[in-house]
Amino acid sequence: MPVRQNRHGLSVAAFRATKRKGANGFSYSVFYEQAGEGGYVASVPSLPGCHTQGETIEETERNVKEAIALYLESLAAHGEAIPEEGPSFQGRVNIPASALA
Repeated sequence: MPVRQNRHGLSVAAFRATKRKGANGFSYSVFYEQAGEGGYVASVPSLPGCHTQGETIEETERNVKEAIALYLESLAAHGEAIPEEGPSFQGRVNIPASALA
């Protein structure tokens, strides 16, 4: 039986979990990286184990939206809480080459 989805792309179960909370939807930070063998990898830090890949950024974005929806659907089906992402920050640190000597 195919999974029914609403207009937001979430399965009915995940969308119902959203509506119970009174929210319009969920928003998660996604981290994209170029894969060494080509294409891209995307991960969702707030959803442990939620990651996917694609040949292009566009494909990877479609795939990660599907991965998030399935992740949320699984949580809802098992009666688990849907994580809400708090503030997040991205930074970069530089390590001097001399630190490797």
